[in-house]
Amino acid sequence: MKKMNITKQMYEVGALAIVRAETLEKASKIAEGCIKGGIPIMEMSFTLNNAGDVIEGLTKRYGDNLCIGAGTVLDAETARHAILKGANFIIAPNYSPEVAKICNRYQIPYAPGCTSITEAVNALSMGAAFIKAFPISDFYGPKLIKVFKTPIPDMPILASGGINLDNLLIWLESGVDVCGFGGLLTKGSSEDIAENAAKIRKIIAEYRNKNNK
Repeated sequence: MKKMNITKQMYEVGALAIVRAETLEKASKIAEGCIKGGIPIMEMSFTLNNAGDVIEGLTKRYGDNLCIGAGTVLDAETARHAILKGANFIIAPNYSPEVAKICNRYQIPYAPGCTSITEAVNALSMGAAFIKAFPISDFYGPKLIKVFKTPIPDMPILASGGINLDNLLIWLESGVDVCGFGGLLTKGSSEDIAENAAKIRKIIAEYRNKNNK
């Protein structure tokens, strides 16, 4: 049930913070703003060597109030390390069958970056919870979501890169399921982050309420 519950939570919130914080204290400031603003989901990037320790610290500090996962996970070794440190989901810019197997073994949602329909279908066949529309989403923008969803309408898409308050609605209309945000949910004070998080949640909620009637 763990994988299903986390996947459901990620979809219901519809957004997450993409974090590169060197210290637990800095990550905690971001976490508090995200939680207060209604987006208690954070991806801690493994571009930083101590990302596992920060994940472990956040997990101990916030428990069930925060869903913390690992990002930029390129291989199975990093995936297992992150999971053992407390990561609730794994996100990557690439697709790795070995990472998919590790995530299935531990019942952790996996969102690999895919750049073609063939790669995306292979990832779904290996149990991916979401397909990450990245890095080519930076080039194609929201159009990429329709490229994936036209032949496979039920493909779950997580997108990041270039999404902001001004164009979030366009991404939602294109069919994205979860949106990743950098600066909006990581820079400034906890109050600034909370304010931005609340705005993001409002846009997502209003769109879904309007289109699910």
